[in-house]
Amino acid sequence: MDKIPLETCGDESAIRFRDCFSVRYIQSAALLCQLAFSIEQEYREVGKIPADLHLRHEVFVLNSVLSSVSFLESTINELYADVADEAYYFADEKHEEILRLIGEKWKNEKNFDRAPLLIKYQKILVIAGKPSFDEGDQAFANLRILIDIRNHLMHYTREWVVLGELGFRDAGEETTSGKFEKILRQKFAANPLAYKNQPFFPDKCLGHGCVEWAVVNSLIFTDEFFRRLELPAPYEGIRGEMRTR
Repeated sequence: MDKIPLETCGDESAIRFRDCFSVRYIQSAALLCQLAFSIEQEYREVGKIPADLHLRHEVFVLNSVLSSVSFLESTINELYADVADEAYYFADEKHEEILRLIGEKWKNEKNFDRAPLLIKYQKILVIAGKPSFDEGDQAFANLRILIDIRNHLMHYTREWVVLGELGFRDAGEETTSGKFEKILRQKFAANPLAYKNQPFFPDKCLGHGCVEWAVVNSLIFTDEFFRRLELPAPYEGIRGEMRTR
């Protein structure tokens, strides 16, 4: 459900709603992940993929990465909006009590909306008197990397990569491809549609393996976040729609 009914507006035929774009984003990320998987399964052994399907695969993968991080951003921003507006739609009094506590203490937090994404999650847990994530937590660390990938894609700057006898290497300083390869090579399967002589990032990195890792780790993190807050996750009712293959 991506809209939350709050109350009637004057007459019984009018109802106010609050959108849940976080739900739409994670649905989008998962669906795009499934579509990328289907193409890879069909063409991974063929050796050559038609140009239009190759482009379609890239579209699915890139936008799944972007949607995964958008899900993380909108999830915490929606929680902020609910406590700021006192829009408590949970029937359970225990849930409302936690939201009120967050809302009361949150008002004293300056520039919260400008804080880095993962810091927002950590601050909410502290405000609620719940244990924050350890910096070494696997899902937390993976999301840092995912956000780095998204930031690179959103604020991309071109760089030189030199092809030598041993394959791709950087031109003096370490390239983005080199940095991501060191971190990500063992985390998920490489894109089977990439050619052997292409660099790790973006070609071998951005495939179904990457976006499945992005979706799964995003959900592991937010599941744990809401578990610590003792609040139901806003996407609880659509878990069946979040398959990755």
